[in-house]
Amino acid sequence: MKPAALRTLLLALNGAEETFPFGPETSVFKVGGKIFALSALDAEPFKVSLKCDPETAVRLRAAHPAITGGWHLNKRHWNTVTIDGTVPDTLLREMVEDSYDLIVSRLPRRQQLVLDWPGTRE
Repeated sequence: MKPAALRTLLLALNGAEETFPFGPETSVFKVGGKIFALSALDAEPFKVSLKCDPETAVRLRAAHPAITGGWHLNKRHWNTVTIDGTVPDTLLREMVEDSYDLIVSRLPRRQQLVLDWPGTRE
């Protein structure tokens, strides 16, 4: 996956926004004011950090050398993925969606409804 495709994927999620609180080199993607992804899109190697369920995080790290504990983040809850072609794009998309869902699941129900989040549907 290329940086532009990752940015498009992240911003396609309902309510997602790109901010630059750490400077112009680091894109911080938020929903409801909460971070669900960080990436220096122009960096080499290209990486993205995503929130992750702790048990899943450990399993993913064991299965993929390109997935490590979140760089400068709580390693129990964040993974950093080096996007070098060894992690399938389908898995990366799932990780992005899971990160987004983890954040949205903790937002007030009113915000979840505005985002039309599937977790609020019966």
